[in-house]
Amino acid sequence: MADVTDAATGGLRLFDADNHYWETSDAFTRFRDPKFADRGVQIKEIDGVPRYVVDGVQTEWLPGPADVHPRPLPGAFLEFFQGGTSRDVFQAGFTERAADHPDWFERDARLKVMDTQGVEATWVFPSQGVVIEPLLHTDIEAAVECYRAFNRWIDDQWGFAYQNRIFSAPFITMCDPDETVRELRWCLDRGARVVNIRHGAAVTRDGNRSPADPMFDRFWGLAAEAGIVVASHDGSDETYTPVNDLMDRVWGEAHMGGIAPGDTDNLGQFSTFAGLTKHRTVHDFAYVLVAHRLFERFPTLKVAYIESGCSWVPSLLLALDYLGHGRGFATNPRDQFIEHCWVAPFVEEDVRELARHLPVERILFGSDWPHGEGFPAPRDFLANVAGFTPAEQQRIMYGNAQELTFPG
Repeated sequence: MADVTDAATGGLRLFDADNHYWETSDAFTRFRDPKFADRGVQIKEIDGVPRYVVDGVQTEWLPGPADVHPRPLPGAFLEFFQGGTSRDVFQAGFTERAADHPDWFERDARLKVMDTQGVEATWVFPSQGVVIEPLLHTDIEAAVECYRAFNRWIDDQWGFAYQNRIFSAPFITMCDPDETVRELRWCLDRGARVVNIRHGAAVTRDGNRSPADPMFDRFWGLAAEAGIVVASHDGSDETYTPVNDLMDRVWGEAHMGGIAPGDTDNLGQFSTFAGLTKHRTVHDFAYVLVAHRLFERFPTLKVAYIESGCSWVPSLLLALDYLGHGRGFATNPRDQFIEHCWVAPFVEEDVRELARHLPVERILFGSDWPHGEGFPAPRDFLANVAGFTPAEQQRIMYGNAQELTFPG
C-alpha cells in the first residue's frame, strides 16, 4: 500500500474507515435482471425529476439519484450535530451540483482527492444503498435482486479493493440465507475485504429472525474463514417500528395531541420515542450477536460498527455483564464484544470517553466524508485524538483499519 502522508497530519498515516460515494442514476439498475424492471427500486420521472420509486410509491425522504439531485458540501451539517445551529441548515446545505464533484462518483477522481487529503486508504460505503433495504421487505425476491445488481454496480464503478486503497463494501441483505452465502462468495472472489449488512433483525420469508440465528451460520462461517470484516453501517430500519408503537400506547401518546412532538416526521422523528430508540437498534443488534452466541460459534469473526456513534457502548457493556450472570457462556459476554468488535465514533463524539470502555485497539477513525454531517476534511478528526499518545493516535487513525483490511 502506498504511504500517503500530508504535512497537516503531523506525519500520521490515515486509513479512513467511513467514506462514502454518491450513487449514480443506474446504481440499482445497470446490472438488474430485466424481469425485475417493475419490481424493487425503480427510477421514474416525477414532475420532470428522476425519483426513486418502490412498490409504485415515490420515496418521501430519499430525493432520488444523487447525480441529478443537489448534495450538501462535506461538513455542511456538522455544526448542527455539534449542537450549534438550527435545522434550517438542512435546507441551505443542499446546494452542491454533482457535476462539480466527480470524486463523489468516480474512483480515479477520488484517489486524487485522497492524495490531497493525506488519506492512504479508506473503506467506502453506500450513501443511499444503506437506507433502501427496508423499503423492499414487501418483496423479498426483489430485495435480493436489487442488492445483487447493486453490488455489481459497486464492483464495476468502484471496485472492492481498487489499487489497494479504496475498499468499497458490498451490501449484503440477510433476507435469504442461501442467497446471502452465494453473494458473499461472489464478493470474496472479487477481492472484497469488508462487507456491509443492515443492523437490525433479518427480515426473511419466515418472518423476522436474529442475524445470529443458525440459519445464517454458513454466511458467518464463510466470513470468518475468509478473515473479512462484517460491518454494520448506520442506515434505515423499520423492524423497530412496533417498539415505537408499543411505547406510544404505554405512555398514552394518543391523548397528547398538540403537546407531544411525535407527528413532526422531521429528520426521521416519526414518533415521540424516536429519540429513545435512535441508538437502540444498533445497541440491540450488537447485544443479540453476543447473546445468541455468534462469536462462540465463530471465534475468529470480526464485526465493525460504522457511523452508529459510540454512546450506546457503555450501556451495551453493562447489559452484557448482566447477561453473563449465571448464563453459562464460554467466556464473559463483555469480553466477547471487546474481542470481536470495533467501533467508529461519530465525528462530534468524545473519543477519550469511548476509550474508557474500549481499548484503543478497537476504536476506528471514520470521517463520514463527503457527507454533510461528517468532517469537511478527513484529517479534521485528528483534533478528536489530540489527548492520546502518538502511538495511540496512529493506531486509531491508521493501524486498526489497516490490520482489519490486511490480516496476518
